[in-house]
Amino acid sequence: MPSIYQLKPAFQNLLRPLVGGMAKAGITANQVTIGAFLLSALGGAAIAYRPDQSWPLLCLPAILFIRMALNAVDGMLAREFAMKSRLGAVLNEMGDVASDSALYLPLAWVPGVPAAGVVAVVALAIMVEMMGVVAVQIGADRRYDGPFGKSDRAFAFGLLALALGLGLKPGPWLPWCFALLAAISLWTLINRARKALAMGAA
Repeated sequence: MPSIYQLKPAFQNLLRPLVGGMAKAGITANQVTIGAFLLSALGGAAIAYRPDQSWPLLCLPAILFIRMALNAVDGMLAREFAMKSRLGAVLNEMGDVASDSALYLPLAWVPGVPAAGVVAVVALAIMVEMMGVVAVQIGADRRYDGPFGKSDRAFAFGLLALALGLGLKPGPWLPWCFALLAAISLWTLINRARKALAMGAA
């Protein structure tokens, strides 16, 4: 399925000089992973603290872009500079779902945003990422199939936050928007499960 995740190799090539410099400076993959979570928690806290203000929403797309970059960097440091570890694998997987939760759930407090819709999409996002991990337990590769993986969620939430931050008024369209995101998330969950089962049985 088409996904923004497919752009990752090109994005990594752009970041490679930065990654080399970070490795020389002694920055570890685990430090970058933790930094990505702290950035997400800070962004979510800003939204929770001022849910009626536009500036936290306008900051969200930039935070998401930086977080995506950090997520690419920690993987490159681990693979290309011999920093792989069991702790790193745990931090990487748990850090992603914790960062999503910390950054997206506070949107439920933004006036006019359907709280149930936000919670539903975040809950499905966690299930989607866990399905990707469960695939390994049945003999398949870690699944990143779309159409609504981590990068796609970041784009959707970033676009939504930007629109609201720029003054687009919440209305009847917003619950339908979250219903669509939930449906695409469910589609992604089923798609990953199907691919994992097919690969595990091969």
